[in-house]
Amino acid sequence: MIIVKTYGGVFVAHTHSNSQTPLLIPASETAERMAQAAANFLDVLPPTLREKACQPFDGNERFRWHYIPIEMWERQGVSLKELNANQQELAFALMKSGLSANGYEKARAIINLESILGEIEKTAGETRLERNPEFYFFTVFGDPTGNGAWGWRAEGHHVSLNFTVVNRELISPNPFFFGSNPAEVPQGEKKGLRVLFAEEDLARQLLLSLTPFQKTQAVINTEAPSDILTRNAPKVEFEAVEGLAVESMQTHQRELLIQLVHEYIDRLPDEIAEIEHRKLREISFNDIHFAWAGGEERKMPHYYRLHSPFFFVEYDNTQNNANHIHSVWRHIEDDFGADLLRLHYHKTDHHDQ
Repeated sequence: MIIVKTYGGVFVAHTHSNSQTPLLIPASETAERMAQAAANFLDVLPPTLREKACQPFDGNERFRWHYIPIEMWERQGVSLKELNANQQELAFALMKSGLSANGYEKARAIINLESILGEIEKTAGETRLERNPEFYFFTVFGDPTGNGAWGWRAEGHHVSLNFTVVNRELISPNPFFFGSNPAEVPQGEKKGLRVLFAEEDLARQLLLSLTPFQKTQAVINTEAPSDILTRNAPKVEFEAVEGLAVESMQTHQRELLIQLVHEYIDRLPDEIAEIEHRKLREISFNDIHFAWAGGEERKMPHYYRLHSPFFFVEYDNTQNNANHIHSVWRHIEDDFGADLLRLHYHKTDHHDQ
């Protein structure tokens, strides 16, 4: 149980009771690619850097994640800044193993925004933080070459990828965070670039398609919170489901919501994305809720979340005059492979008896 501070006060949060057991669906090809990419990366590191990059699987560090700058959050692992060109290439190959082509393009664009952000802040006389695209850290938890459980993380400002792999075939891809500052580049060569435009535009399109009565259910507050409410909590916990249920939506509105959900799922490699799509098909789709807070128009502070029996999405764009996005895809019960590991070990123990 945790305390979640909201824009409307403080409440004690707990897991929604309708969460479901995850399906144990293998993603063997992706698991092998991840294992090989992790091994290749570790193999080119000298002993001092390899020691920094490796952490035990069963330690607490695996659950310690964040999306804020390095000055505000000390990170474990080895950074791109410490690596030569070949080592960096293999670090990015590991990152690529956990992303679709579109997801990888977004991740690299988010990292490149650090240089743009640095220039914007320098022009404005703000140099409190060093915006360095090499301040991204790679960590491997456990042994990727064995048959046991292991994991990896790629993380820095506005990127946090957390993967858990079990038995060389089962993968939990959460928490999965992408942010963007600026949300829209205001000047320079990249002026107009919006890395996470679909995550914003599809949700607003859905909101604007709602009837006045539907909005009374979907809009949970006229003011948006200053950040995603779950922050970097190791587990998604909420007191209640809020917002408009899919069962109360019209056909075209449901289609928009499906497109929005797919925008998050399709950041993942095809094999993992297909598993997430299958889970989506097998839950009660009507139980998904869409909640919105803040203004309706672009460049107004706004927030939304999607709450389903198995997944949870939060999105926030309020900081820097509503030009700074945070977005996260999570599992209600299986972040960091919690349920996957529990079910796997239970199955293994059962077969051993």
